[in-house]
Amino acid sequence: MSTDRPHSVSVAGVIIDGQGRALLIQRRDNGHWEPPGGVVEAGETIPDALSREVLEETGLKIAQPAALTGVYKNMTGLIVSLVFRCEAIDGQTTTGAETRALRWVTRDEVNDLADEAYAVRVTDAMDNASQPAVRAHDGIRLI
Repeated sequence: MSTDRPHSVSVAGVIIDGQGRALLIQRRDNGHWEPPGGVVEAGETIPDALSREVLEETGLKIAQPAALTGVYKNMTGLIVSLVFRCEAIDGQTTTGAETRALRWVTRDEVNDLADEAYAVRVTDAMDNASQPAVRAHDGIRLI
């Protein structure tokens, strides 16, 4: 196994509201719509990283534990992403340093706004299946 460029691990939280819509963020750096999330930092647990990223990007605190809904590998970016279905328990939605906009979206709107590699993470979480999905993508499309 090569250690030249190890994989990184990221987390994302799909928050579902009472109407069955998911919260997406629009990233400031590239304008893409995605579920809130980011890289797990050294010394940080996965639940702590998930809570931190969701709070930083949405202003919402989430309940723990959150349900794992999928594992996704970016084959070109060498990133393994763990995606969780989350419940907001406190806070107000707000943009932050990394977030240009927030939007509650239906399943159809997810597919219209987000690249396939990110839309599937949200729809997998919305489906709330008993087993987490395991998928691979190239950064944009599933492979």
